[in-house]
Amino acid sequence: MTMHPPHLVTDSANESSVVITSDGDRESMELAVHGRWSPLLATELRYGIHKCLAEYPVALLIDLRDFGDPRGHSAPMWLAAYHAGTIPQPPVRLALCVPPGTVLATRLRKTGASHFLSVYASMPEARAAMAGSLPVPDRLQLILPPEPESAGRASALVDQACTAWRLTPLAHQARTIVSELVGNAVEHAATTVRVTVSRRGSGMYLAVHDDDPRLPGLPEPGQDRPGAPGRGMGLRIVHAAAAAWGVRAGSTGKVVWATVGGRPG
Repeated sequence: MTMHPPHLVTDSANESSVVITSDGDRESMELAVHGRWSPLLATELRYGIHKCLAEYPVALLIDLRDFGDPRGHSAPMWLAAYHAGTIPQPPVRLALCVPPGTVLATRLRKTGASHFLSVYASMPEARAAMAGSLPVPDRLQLILPPEPESAGRASALVDQACTAWRLTPLAHQARTIVSELVGNAVEHAATTVRVTVSRRGSGMYLAVHDDDPRLPGLPEPGQDRPGAPGRGMGLRIVHAAAAAWGVRAGSTGKVVWATVGGRPG
């Protein structure tokens, strides 16, 4: 599938070294790293972290239990990830799961990174600590049938959110995006659709979940479906209107998401 930044597709089948999952209830994400530190893995990690931060989660938990870094060379990357997460407001909370006694854990401690980064010895400990300290974002959800009228109902939900959160300057963009995403889901997935609208500081996060596992791509100009002019325009409209957008595989189906307004750098 062709990549069109910020069209950030998460497809775990193609990412054996860096696997991204999400927690829909608290809108946090996890990034698990598998393999030994190398320039290739470093590149994949930077890309994976960028994908996560572009979605602007409440928190990002990085699992390094299966990560081989015998000399601790990756320490600067985690500090850079922390600083990248502080750019959006409110910032993305970043935590690491690092086995104690490893060179990486020692280096993080000696460099003072532990003063900035939350470092935990196990994933259950990390998840429990994060769950107990993370704010619950303002969020509205709606479950819709696969019917053409659902796009209008999703747009009305956006209007309700923008009014409640005093984000009316974002209403037109957000309505346009969610209408296109729901319309695409109704037409192509033809399953029940769950729409999530969340506040992210001065911006908004929009997500449309359906039960079709096929991941969409952004068509190139001139690649409309033969006999159906304008087909594929929906994602181009989203691409133009969103601060960032992308697709990720879910436990069932997929989630197509977009952000408007306040955005990560």
